[in-house]
Amino acid sequence: MKLENCLTPKMNRRIGNVLADYSMLDDGDKVLAAVSGGVDSLVMVWLLHNWRNKAPIDYHLQAVTIENRFDLPDGTVRTPTGLIEQQLTRMGLSLKVIKAKPMADREMSCFGCARNRRNLLFDLAEQEGYSKIGFGHHKDDLVETLFINLLYGGNISTMLPRQQLFDGRLSLIRPLAYLEKVDVLEIAKAAGIEPVKNNCPLSGETRRETVREILKGIYRQEPEAKNSIFAALANVRQEYLL
Repeated sequence: MKLENCLTPKMNRRIGNVLADYSMLDDGDKVLAAVSGGVDSLVMVWLLHNWRNKAPIDYHLQAVTIENRFDLPDGTVRTPTGLIEQQLTRMGLSLKVIKAKPMADREMSCFGCARNRRNLLFDLAEQEGYSKIGFGHHKDDLVETLFINLLYGGNISTMLPRQQLFDGRLSLIRPLAYLEKVDVLEIAKAAGIEPVKNNCPLSGETRRETVREILKGIYRQEPEAKNSIFAALANVRQEYLL
């Protein structure tokens, strides 16, 4: 489906704004799109693929997924890369698969798994000359990360829409950073994107899920709280912090 048939004017404007505000894409970029199979990452790669048709620049895009393996008592669980590849084929994209080292039950943690995935992506970007890695994090993810760090990490921070690493040689970009989860789901429905089930044995048992439930309670009482919290991330008054 074409962009104009899947994005409302508000969505289109927000995407254009975040790309411009953070100078996410440059002509000639080589962009890796990290795809987990979840709806967020699939919408992100669909967006980057189709945005080239309207952008005044051109860039190379490659979707990549990490095939995680977990050595569990009931057998090995694999990331369903075949189902992810089917989604990307319908979009007109190819998929590069990186096989991760199997994780034993005693070694499993969200932090360790995420760190391993990032390292594999960083290695691939360096080896093949990619300047950007795209992630599917959206506005809700950024707000949730703030609260995860507040409640569990004792610090005030979140994910950046664009984060430069390795002396600027690599940037992490989040083109959905100005969209909410409901927007992502609406785009997926319009574009015919079907998420692939997460086979992680820790799915649904994370701190992020706990924070998400806390925030739902806040939003029920204060419907505009999400927008205020998100605005606060760009309005930090350091003189009033310890």
